[in-house]
Amino acid sequence: MLRKDREEQLIDLCQKLIQTPSYSGLENKVVDEIQMFCENAGYSDVRLDKYGNCVCHIRGKRNGPVLLFDGHMDTVPVPDESMWSHNPFGGEIVDGKMYGRGTTDMKGALSAMLCAASYFAKDCDYDFPGDIYVAGVVHEECFEGVAAREISAYVKPDYVIIGEASELNIKTGQRGRGELVIETFGMPAHSANPKKGVNAVYKMCHIIEAIKYIQPDYHSVLGEGILELTDIKSSPYPGASVVPDYCRVTYDKRLLIGDTKENVIAPIQHVIDKLMEEDPQLKARVCFSTGRETCFTGNWICGERFFPGWLFAANEPFVQTILNKLTTMGFKPEITQYNFCTNGSHYAGEAGIKTIGLGPSRENLAHIIDEYIEIDQLLKAAECYYGIMEVLLK
Repeated sequence: MLRKDREEQLIDLCQKLIQTPSYSGLENKVVDEIQMFCENAGYSDVRLDKYGNCVCHIRGKRNGPVLLFDGHMDTVPVPDESMWSHNPFGGEIVDGKMYGRGTTDMKGALSAMLCAASYFAKDCDYDFPGDIYVAGVVHEECFEGVAAREISAYVKPDYVIIGEASELNIKTGQRGRGELVIETFGMPAHSANPKKGVNAVYKMCHIIEAIKYIQPDYHSVLGEGILELTDIKSSPYPGASVVPDYCRVTYDKRLLIGDTKENVIAPIQHVIDKLMEEDPQLKARVCFSTGRETCFTGNWICGERFFPGWLFAANEPFVQTILNKLTTMGFKPEITQYNFCTNGSHYAGEAGIKTIGLGPSRENLAHIIDEYIEIDQLLKAAECYYGIMEVLLK
């Protein structure tokens, strides 16, 4: 499947995507690269939606399943390029590794998907049942699964393959993620006369201490539903001799199967209600945070930060079908789960679509200084995607 010329084409595409910075909301130049590739690679059409998702389509000659490959185009920023040993936007290849922001997370996988779909369609002269879509997704680093809603509504896939790093293992689930905000409201006063006011930070400290005693829930496969404080802010800031009348903390909650907004927020609300009964001066509330980001299309992408967990059993027929195919190809994938949140929160967690994750490189290489992908992993990922198309589009 991967002749020498195809290997070179895949590596070249990956380098071009790495050499094109694409922070969240600024993915448009990567879209240009993908569109140019698809024009010359036999794709049927390419659609740009309102958020800027680039949905690339190859139509088979016969009716059949719809297969969607998901790879996000945005990356986390590079705060200080001088910290890198290699140009973060150079795509340099040294000792069998390509360096750059997004190599692992996840332009390597996206490149492999785009190439594998083209090679599969050409090799069978498009005589396969169904449709192949490769989606370059925006804003995943901000909102796991929100932009994906637009894609699944358009594509209506039967199967989704997420290309997040897995070392070519099969991922059948993940914990989800919720972001909770707790606010306390006090009364300002001069710090020389603090008793004239109500210090919102002191009130928040009582809530934080009580939340420590909430016992996390547990799932036998996905693990613990962790609840962790991630930031705290007060107002006014800087204080300038003023007792703060407002305090805000954020908690990261890892979501398990079956978690709802109501049952996640309930134990925290119980803590707040109890403390407010005991302290008439305490005024507080809890809610899920919301986000609003600008897309390069000029539209806004908005959403509440609640991204469900999901899990498929290892013995699910579609999982076993993929596992058996990859095994016959000489791969030795394990069936495991992601430790982080992905667009699967929408596809599987919200929409219930049959979903797995499979991608090149290691999870712990994402977001780091000197991020890289091994060329061997990049090429093998394309082979795996090709095999998945063969077995799911019979």
